[in-house]
Amino acid sequence: MPTLIRLVITLIFLAGLVYAGMFALVSFVEPTQKDVTIRIPQRDLLSGGQPSLPGATEPETSAPEASTP
Repeated sequence: MPTLIRLVITLIFLAGLVYAGMFALVSFVEPTQKDVTIRIPQRDLLSGGQPSLPGATEPETSAPEASTP
């Protein structure tokens, strides 16, 4: 039984050290902010939201044919 109590006390002590370390990181470390720039190719902007795949043909957009009376 003393060995079990010693194990439990050791685990509680280690958990307390981990908790204290996390608390210290949250309290004393300030994150730095920086600007992030993401380049988007022009072909992706002009494709109308559809992903352009290499070798894929674009659907043809033809005007409706006028019927003659």
